[in-house]
Amino acid sequence: MIRRQFLARALGVVVASLGARGAFAQHAGHDMHDMSDMSGMEGMDDMHGMHDMRGMQHMAPHAGQPAGVALAPQNALPSGAPLAALRRLANESSDPGTFRATLVAQPQRRQLMPGKETSFWLYGDAAQGPIVGPLIELREEDTVEIRFVNRLPEPSTVHWHGLPVPPDQDGNPTDPVAPGASRVYRFTVPRGSAGTYWYHPHPHMQSSEQVYRGLAGPIIVRAADDPLVAWPERHLFFTDLKLAADGSVAPNDMMDWMNGREGQFVLVNGARRPGIVVTRDERWRVWNACNARYLRLSLGANYPFAQVGTDGGLLGVARDGLTELLLAPGERAEIVVRAGQWPSQAMLSAAVYDRRKMAMTHGSSLPPDPLRVLADVRFAPAGASAVPTPHVLPSTLRPIEALQPPAGSVAPQKSVVFSEAMDMEAMHRPGATMHEMPAGMKFMINGATFDASRIALTSRRGDVEHWSIENRTDMDHPFHLHGTQFQVIEREQDGKKMKEPYLAWRDTVNVQPGETVRIATVQAIPGERMFHCHILEHEDLGMMATLKVV
Repeated sequence: MIRRQFLARALGVVVASLGARGAFAQHAGHDMHDMSDMSGMEGMDDMHGMHDMRGMQHMAPHAGQPAGVALAPQNALPSGAPLAALRRLANESSDPGTFRATLVAQPQRRQLMPGKETSFWLYGDAAQGPIVGPLIELREEDTVEIRFVNRLPEPSTVHWHGLPVPPDQDGNPTDPVAPGASRVYRFTVPRGSAGTYWYHPHPHMQSSEQVYRGLAGPIIVRAADDPLVAWPERHLFFTDLKLAADGSVAPNDMMDWMNGREGQFVLVNGARRPGIVVTRDERWRVWNACNARYLRLSLGANYPFAQVGTDGGLLGVARDGLTELLLAPGERAEIVVRAGQWPSQAMLSAAVYDRRKMAMTHGSSLPPDPLRVLADVRFAPAGASAVPTPHVLPSTLRPIEALQPPAGSVAPQKSVVFSEAMDMEAMHRPGATMHEMPAGMKFMINGATFDASRIALTSRRGDVEHWSIENRTDMDHPFHLHGTQFQVIEREQDGKKMKEPYLAWRDTVNVQPGETVRIATVQAIPGERMFHCHILEHEDLGMMATLKVV
């Protein structure tokens, strides 16, 4: 039974008594709340803004079930400070070609809301600086040794998202590090893997909470022959934060589990709506490290930019003249932002994108989130009166060839199907609580939820394969494959096939409802790999499977 059919049956009594107003109030009540901040149109997509409707989110909770948590108002965090530079993980080695460091995960109290402390889980020494894990900066062919120390009250791992590292070094959920324990992750960064990556925990059924409590950080792998090395570089690491009125990190509720968690704050390098000053053309690396929020990034119609890179590094040819770029959860990109010839101001925003979030009414979706301002950008080109000469992008950024099987052979085929199912009886079992992982809620791959002992697919090392990822659910799901990058070949919707308009290396791709995305990929290292939806709540609820490479 798909989710909307389940809701229409299970919530008939609730809908009849509360009416459609509840669903729209949960999602759209923030619109009226936000009228106090119309100057920036900031923070307009908190679906939990009207706290008097919270009971509806919990689907008529049983006696003893916790009530909804009142959330902090969307202007509770200060805004307007200059964009903070990311912290950096120090290299403890003086040997060329070796990166050796210690990465600690630990509880850390920080004051983001004036007068209120928040208990985060953070990487590194985060008593000062952004509440983002430190930037790990590597070079191709580096030997990497990172000692991970777990000072959390539960097991954790470190997944090197997108990097082609050995399976036993990739922080898979079958390889947890116990509280108080440590381990060393060792791998070599292959030549040709320069790009924008990130790291985050991957313990099964705990990944979503560990990330929304603050455990995520950026990785950059640099190449010796980077054609954009002379361009000034700016880093924008987007995270999502849901705070209760008392300053604590709010727990997940029913809507968070069903749709994926979105907080009332989107932070850039750990801060709400910072200011950015651009004095010359810049290369921006952007990360979507949110649990579930999609970011349709735009500077406005009058400020086109060029996309020069994706998850796995530079494109072959820049995609110039763009005015928006969609990043699904887990995706990264590199763009070139031009300073222009004259001073001006713009807003970096997340434009409207409908990912078909579930509503609490008969078979309908919530309306898409309104535009949200992420940062204020001031263009102040140096020597504007002299009309400075802009940078010229190279005609070719790097060679990229289509991934194909050897001549005369046919690529092995793999099929991945996303689906959902609900157990109504389990959902209403006495004592159930929506503040913990709800029973009876299944997000599946190929008809099954994740089982660490089951191999879902098997691939041969070195084989170029064609995978089809089909979405049979009612909402968007980002597909992520561990251990390698892939190329999107085509997309199919309603029987119509469309070739991907540009060639790129990626490890995460969005799949819309009813869509099939076909990719070409190859695994180079034997072992067991994960593939899953990168809405982390869906991953924890079972939308993950194991690939065995032999």
